[in-house]
Amino acid sequence: MTDRPLTLMAVHAHPDDEATGTGGILARYAAEGIRTVLVTCTDGGCGDGPGGVKPGDPGHDPVAVASMRRQELKASCDVLKISDLEMLDYADSGMTGWPSNDAPGSFWQTPVEEGAARLAELMRHYRPDVVVTYDENGFYGHPDHIQANRITMAALEMTTLTPKVYWTTMPHSTMKRFGEIMREFHEDMPEPDPAEAAAMAEIGLPDDEITTWVDTTAFSGQKFDALAAHASQGENIFFLKMGKERFGELMGMETYVRVKDATSAAVPENDLFAGLR
Repeated sequence: MTDRPLTLMAVHAHPDDEATGTGGILARYAAEGIRTVLVTCTDGGCGDGPGGVKPGDPGHDPVAVASMRRQELKASCDVLKISDLEMLDYADSGMTGWPSNDAPGSFWQTPVEEGAARLAELMRHYRPDVVVTYDENGFYGHPDHIQANRITMAALEMTTLTPKVYWTTMPHSTMKRFGEIMREFHEDMPEPDPAEAAAMAEIGLPDDEITTWVDTTAFSGQKFDALAAHASQGENIFFLKMGKERFGELMGMETYVRVKDATSAAVPENDLFAGLR
Protein backbone atom coordinates (compact mmCIF):
# COMPACT_ATOMS: atom_id res chain seq x y z
CA MET A 1 0.00 0.00 0.00
CA THR A 2 1.09 3.56 -0.59
CA ASP A 3 -0.04 7.01 0.45
CA ARG A 4 0.42 8.23 -3.13
CA PRO A 5 -2.96 9.17 -4.61
CA LEU A 6 -4.22 7.41 -7.69
CA THR A 7 -3.32 9.63 -10.63
CA LEU A 8 -4.81 10.24 -14.06
CA MET A 9 -2.69 11.97 -16.73
CA ALA A 10 -4.36 13.27 -19.89
CA VAL A 11 -2.06 14.33 -22.74
CA HIS A 12 -3.72 16.77 -25.14
CA ALA A 13 -2.61 18.86 -28.08
CA HIS A 14 -4.27 22.26 -27.60
CA PRO A 15 -6.11 24.37 -25.05
CA ASP A 16 -9.80 23.28 -25.22
CA ASP A 17 -9.03 19.65 -26.21
CA GLU A 18 -9.10 18.70 -22.53
CA ALA A 19 -12.75 19.69 -22.29
CA THR A 20 -13.99 18.26 -25.59
CA GLY A 21 -12.61 14.76 -25.27
CA THR A 22 -11.98 14.16 -21.59
CA GLY A 23 -13.77 16.88 -19.62
CA GLY A 24 -16.14 14.33 -18.13
CA ILE A 25 -13.51 11.96 -16.78
CA LEU A 26 -11.33 14.80 -15.51
CA ALA A 27 -14.26 16.22 -13.53
CA ARG A 28 -15.53 12.82 -12.37
CA TYR A 29 -12.24 11.49 -11.14
CA ALA A 30 -11.28 14.77 -9.49
CA ALA A 31 -14.57 14.54 -7.57
CA GLU A 32 -13.60 11.01 -6.51
CA GLY A 33 -10.34 12.25 -5.00
CA ILE A 34 -8.07 11.12 -7.82
CA ARG A 35 -5.20 13.40 -8.80
CA THR A 36 -5.79 14.73 -12.31
CA VAL A 37 -2.85 15.93 -14.38
CA LEU A 38 -3.33 17.68 -17.72
CA VAL A 39 -0.43 17.99 -20.15
CA THR A 40 -1.13 20.42 -23.00
CA CYS A 41 1.47 20.14 -25.75
CA THR A 42 0.98 23.34 -27.79
CA ASP A 43 0.28 26.99 -27.11
CA GLY A 44 -2.84 27.13 -29.27
CA GLY A 45 -1.44 30.05 -31.28
CA CYS A 46 -3.21 28.90 -34.48
CA GLY A 47 -6.60 29.47 -32.92
CA ASP A 48 -8.91 32.41 -33.60
CA GLY A 49 -7.83 35.81 -32.37
CA PRO A 50 -10.00 38.54 -30.78
CA GLY A 51 -13.03 39.25 -32.90
CA GLY A 52 -12.70 35.91 -34.64
CA VAL A 53 -9.71 36.90 -36.78
CA LYS A 54 -8.38 33.75 -38.43
CA PRO A 55 -4.79 32.50 -38.65
CA GLY A 56 -3.10 34.02 -41.68
CA ASP A 57 -5.47 37.00 -41.80
CA PRO A 58 -4.24 40.54 -41.15
CA GLY A 59 -4.15 41.27 -37.45
CA HIS A 60 -3.79 37.66 -36.30
CA ASP A 61 -1.03 37.57 -33.66
CA PRO A 62 -0.14 34.00 -32.63
CA VAL A 63 1.73 35.20 -29.53
CA ALA A 64 -1.26 37.21 -28.30
CA VAL A 65 -3.63 34.33 -29.14
CA ALA A 66 -1.44 31.89 -27.20
CA SER A 67 -1.45 34.20 -24.16
CA MET A 68 -5.22 34.55 -24.28
CA ARG A 69 -5.71 30.80 -24.66
CA ARG A 70 -3.42 30.07 -21.72
CA GLN A 71 -5.72 32.08 -19.48
CA GLU A 72 -8.78 30.30 -20.90
CA LEU A 73 -7.10 26.95 -20.28
CA LYS A 74 -6.47 27.84 -16.67
CA ALA A 75 -10.14 28.80 -16.30
CA SER A 76 -11.19 25.46 -17.81
CA CYS A 77 -8.91 23.63 -15.38
CA ASP A 78 -10.54 25.46 -12.50
CA VAL A 79 -13.98 24.37 -13.70
CA LEU A 80 -12.90 20.73 -14.05
CA LYS A 81 -10.99 20.83 -10.73
CA ILE A 82 -7.81 19.63 -12.44
CA SER A 83 -5.06 19.14 -9.90
CA ASP A 84 -2.04 19.96 -12.04
CA LEU A 85 -1.55 21.67 -15.40
CA GLU A 86 1.68 21.22 -17.37
CA MET A 87 2.25 23.04 -20.67
CA LEU A 88 4.97 21.93 -23.06
CA ASP A 89 4.36 25.17 -25.02
CA TYR A 90 5.33 23.98 -28.47
CA ALA A 91 4.06 26.22 -31.26
CA ASP A 92 0.65 25.17 -32.57
CA SER A 93 1.10 23.43 -35.96
CA GLY A 94 -2.35 24.31 -37.29
CA MET A 95 -4.62 22.10 -39.35
CA THR A 96 -3.36 19.59 -41.91
CA GLY A 97 -1.83 21.35 -44.90
CA TRP A 98 -1.37 24.75 -43.27
CA PRO A 99 2.03 26.44 -43.77
CA SER A 100 2.43 26.38 -39.98
CA ASN A 101 2.87 22.59 -40.22
CA ASP A 102 6.38 23.27 -41.51
CA ALA A 103 7.31 26.11 -39.18
CA PRO A 104 10.51 25.55 -37.16
CA GLY A 105 9.61 25.00 -33.52
CA SER A 106 6.10 23.79 -34.29
CA PHE A 107 5.00 20.67 -32.46
CA TRP A 108 4.69 18.75 -35.74
CA GLN A 109 8.33 19.55 -36.59
CA THR A 110 9.63 18.64 -33.13
CA PRO A 111 11.51 15.32 -33.05
CA VAL A 112 9.38 12.72 -31.28
CA GLU A 113 12.32 11.80 -29.04
CA GLU A 114 12.60 15.39 -27.79
CA GLY A 115 8.93 15.75 -26.89
CA ALA A 116 8.85 12.25 -25.44
CA ALA A 117 11.84 12.93 -23.19
CA ARG A 118 10.11 15.98 -21.71
CA LEU A 119 6.88 14.07 -21.21
CA ALA A 120 8.73 11.10 -19.69
CA GLU A 121 10.13 13.44 -17.03
CA LEU A 122 6.59 14.51 -16.14
CA MET A 123 5.50 10.88 -16.02
CA ARG A 124 8.33 10.02 -13.63
CA HIS A 125 7.34 12.96 -11.45
CA TYR A 126 3.58 12.28 -11.32
CA ARG A 127 3.70 8.47 -11.73
CA PRO A 128 0.27 8.19 -13.36
CA ASP A 129 -1.79 5.05 -12.89
CA VAL A 130 -3.82 5.89 -16.00
CA VAL A 131 -2.68 7.77 -19.12
CA VAL A 132 -5.11 9.02 -21.76
CA THR A 133 -4.29 10.46 -25.18
CA TYR A 134 -5.42 10.18 -28.81
CA ASP A 135 -5.16 7.22 -31.15
CA GLU A 136 -2.47 6.95 -33.83
CA ASN A 137 -4.51 9.08 -36.23
CA GLY A 138 -5.09 11.78 -33.63
CA PHE A 139 -8.80 10.85 -33.73
CA TYR A 140 -9.38 12.86 -36.92
CA GLY A 141 -5.93 13.36 -38.44
CA HIS A 142 -4.82 16.66 -36.85
CA PRO A 143 -0.99 16.82 -36.94
CA ASP A 144 -0.67 17.93 -33.31
CA HIS A 145 -3.02 15.19 -32.11
CA ILE A 146 -0.98 12.59 -34.00
CA GLN A 147 2.20 13.99 -32.47
CA ALA A 148 0.66 13.88 -28.99
CA ASN A 149 0.02 10.16 -29.47
CA ARG A 150 3.56 9.60 -30.71
CA ILE A 151 5.30 11.35 -27.83
CA THR A 152 3.01 9.73 -25.26
CA MET A 153 3.68 6.21 -26.45
CA ALA A 154 7.41 6.93 -26.82
CA ALA A 155 7.57 8.52 -23.35
CA LEU A 156 6.05 5.43 -21.79
CA GLU A 157 8.79 3.34 -23.39
CA MET A 158 11.39 5.63 -21.78
CA THR A 159 10.08 4.92 -18.27
CA THR A 160 9.62 1.84 -16.13
CA LEU A 161 6.01 2.80 -15.41
CA THR A 162 3.16 0.45 -16.29
CA PRO A 163 -0.02 2.55 -16.24
CA LYS A 164 -3.23 1.59 -17.95
CA VAL A 165 -3.14 3.46 -21.26
CA TYR A 166 -6.21 4.58 -23.18
CA TRP A 167 -6.89 6.26 -26.51
CA THR A 168 -9.93 8.47 -26.88
CA THR A 169 -12.54 7.37 -29.41
CA MET A 170 -16.21 7.65 -30.24
CA PRO A 171 -18.68 4.87 -31.10
CA HIS A 172 -20.09 4.92 -34.60
CA SER A 173 -23.59 5.10 -33.11
CA THR A 174 -22.71 8.41 -31.45
CA MET A 175 -21.03 9.74 -34.58
CA LYS A 176 -24.24 9.02 -36.48
CA ARG A 177 -26.30 10.82 -33.84
CA PHE A 178 -23.87 13.73 -33.91
CA GLY A 179 -24.35 14.03 -37.68
CA GLU A 180 -28.12 14.11 -37.23
CA ILE A 181 -27.86 16.89 -34.65
CA MET A 182 -25.52 18.88 -36.89
CA ARG A 183 -28.18 18.78 -39.61
CA GLU A 184 -30.82 19.89 -37.11
CA PHE A 185 -28.83 23.02 -36.37
CA HIS A 186 -27.78 23.58 -39.98
CA GLU A 187 -30.73 22.65 -42.16
CA ASP A 188 -28.97 24.03 -45.24
CA MET A 189 -25.83 21.99 -44.60
CA PRO A 190 -24.89 20.28 -47.88
CA GLU A 191 -24.29 16.57 -48.02
CA PRO A 192 -20.56 15.82 -47.78
CA ASP A 193 -18.80 14.73 -50.95
CA PRO A 194 -17.98 10.99 -51.13
CA ALA A 195 -14.34 11.42 -50.12
CA GLU A 196 -15.28 13.52 -47.08
CA ALA A 197 -18.03 11.07 -46.14
CA ALA A 198 -15.57 8.16 -46.38
CA ALA A 199 -13.09 10.01 -44.16
CA MET A 200 -15.80 10.73 -41.59
CA ALA A 201 -16.79 7.06 -41.59
CA GLU A 202 -13.26 6.18 -40.49
CA ILE A 203 -13.53 8.32 -37.34
CA GLY A 204 -14.27 6.41 -34.17
CA LEU A 205 -14.93 2.70 -33.87
CA PRO A 206 -17.77 0.21 -34.12
CA ASP A 207 -19.53 0.12 -30.78
CA ASP A 208 -18.44 -3.45 -30.03
CA GLU A 209 -14.73 -2.56 -30.40
CA ILE A 210 -14.81 0.05 -27.63
CA THR A 211 -13.35 -1.35 -24.41
CA THR A 212 -14.30 1.36 -21.94
CA TRP A 213 -17.53 3.28 -21.43
CA VAL A 214 -17.37 5.87 -18.63
CA ASP A 215 -20.63 7.50 -17.58
CA THR A 216 -19.89 11.16 -16.90
CA THR A 217 -23.46 12.42 -17.27
CA ALA A 218 -23.43 13.90 -13.77
CA PHE A 219 -20.47 16.06 -14.79
CA SER A 220 -21.66 17.13 -18.24
CA GLY A 221 -22.52 20.59 -16.90
CA GLN A 222 -18.92 21.07 -15.79
CA LYS A 223 -17.73 19.79 -19.15
CA PHE A 224 -19.97 22.30 -20.94
CA ASP A 225 -18.74 25.14 -18.73
CA ALA A 226 -15.12 24.11 -19.32
CA LEU A 227 -15.69 24.33 -23.06
CA ALA A 228 -17.39 27.68 -22.61
CA ALA A 229 -14.28 28.93 -20.79
CA HIS A 230 -12.54 28.81 -24.17
CA ALA A 231 -14.68 31.72 -25.32
CA SER A 232 -12.25 32.95 -27.99
CA GLN A 233 -12.78 29.72 -29.91
CA GLY A 234 -16.55 29.66 -29.47
CA GLU A 235 -17.21 29.96 -33.21
CA ASN A 236 -15.41 26.63 -33.71
CA ILE A 237 -17.04 24.78 -30.79
CA PHE A 238 -20.31 23.48 -32.21
CA PHE A 239 -21.20 21.69 -28.96
CA LEU A 240 -21.84 25.02 -27.20
CA LYS A 241 -24.72 25.74 -29.59
CA MET A 242 -26.65 22.74 -28.21
CA GLY A 243 -27.23 24.11 -24.73
CA LYS A 244 -26.42 22.12 -21.61
CA GLU A 245 -29.32 19.67 -21.75
CA ARG A 246 -28.73 18.48 -25.32
CA PHE A 247 -25.01 18.54 -24.71
CA GLY A 248 -25.38 16.22 -21.73
CA GLU A 249 -27.54 13.81 -23.74
CA LEU A 250 -24.92 13.46 -26.47
CA MET A 251 -21.69 13.94 -24.52
CA GLY A 252 -22.47 12.32 -21.16
CA MET A 253 -20.73 9.04 -22.02
CA GLU A 254 -16.98 9.14 -22.71
CA THR A 255 -15.48 6.20 -24.55
CA TYR A 256 -11.97 4.81 -24.84
CA VAL A 257 -9.89 1.95 -26.16
CA ARG A 258 -7.54 0.35 -23.65
CA VAL A 259 -4.18 -0.27 -25.32
CA LYS A 260 -1.90 -1.09 -22.37
CA ASP A 261 -2.85 -2.78 -19.12
CA ALA A 262 -1.18 -4.73 -16.33
CA THR A 263 -4.30 -5.28 -14.22
CA SER A 264 -6.13 -7.90 -16.31
CA ALA A 265 -9.39 -6.06 -15.57
CA ALA A 266 -12.20 -7.46 -17.69
CA VAL A 267 -13.50 -5.55 -20.69
CA PRO A 268 -15.77 -3.94 -21.51
CA GLU A 269 -15.28 -1.82 -18.42
CA ASN A 270 -16.96 1.30 -17.05
CA ASP A 271 -14.06 2.73 -15.05
CA LEU A 272 -10.56 3.71 -16.20
CA PHE A 273 -9.33 2.68 -12.75
CA ALA A 274 -10.88 -0.80 -12.82
CA GLY A 275 -8.35 -3.19 -11.32
CA LEU A 276 -6.53 -0.38 -9.52
CA ARG A 277 -8.91 0.20 -6.60
